[in-house]
Amino acid sequence: MRQFTLICAGLISAIGIAGDAKAQTPRPQGQGESGGWKVHAMDRPKPPVVAPAPQNLPAPPPPDAVVLFDGSDLSQWATPGGGAPGWRVQDGYFEVVPGSGAIRTRTGFGDVQLHIEWASPDPPQETGQDRGNSGVFLMGRYEVQVLDSYRSDTYADGQAAAIYGQYPPRFNASRPPCEWQTYDIYFRRPRFGADGARRRPGHRTIEPREPERFGTSSTNLRAPPPTGARSSSSRLSTFSRLSPA
Repeated sequence: MRQFTLICAGLISAIGIAGDAKAQTPRPQGQGESGGWKVHAMDRPKPPVVAPAPQNLPAPPPPDAVVLFDGSDLSQWATPGGGAPGWRVQDGYFEVVPGSGAIRTRTGFGDVQLHIEWASPDPPQETGQDRGNSGVFLMGRYEVQVLDSYRSDTYADGQAAAIYGQYPPRFNASRPPCEWQTYDIYFRRPRFGADGARRRPGHRTIEPREPERFGTSSTNLRAPPPTGARSSSSRLSTFSRLSPA
């Protein structure tokens, strides 16, 4: 898989991947936030569906990458309490085991570029948010949604590649279940002054495999309360890369 580049400066935190908690905690949000839409509003416009181009995966990591998973073990990962992950490793990927909970990187990161490849189960089960749901958590707060959004309806701010409960992706470029999906996530952490006041908000861009065709999804981030994630059935695979910059 491809790429993670990071700058660790000041405020740092682990990168987390959701396990199989049975419910996501709704984030309180009133009218006027997130473009005027209430969190999880079903009438919020859905991102247009686009057909992704063929891809050649896994992508090789650049030489300066910090490889978080090399296809063989989860030595770079831990449970939230610091223990060994209970997720399954086989055939060059790792997979959620029901009841095993979430995992996080052992190393903390600040500003980061993260490449991740993931696949959802086939055949799909359930619908909406119960369909192959997981997530990538940045600094324990900002969740990039992992979800089987292929021909499956759900609220716009909960589709694959959304900042969960805040911002939908610009496009739905989801592939069918069991095909590898890719995210290139560019995250800039919030900046704080000596008095602890926030000076600049966090910012993230999620880039598809063909940014010249689909564009990118780029937003400033509010600081929502931490959330849990739902579902046990997402697979996150073989290559995650982070590199000091």
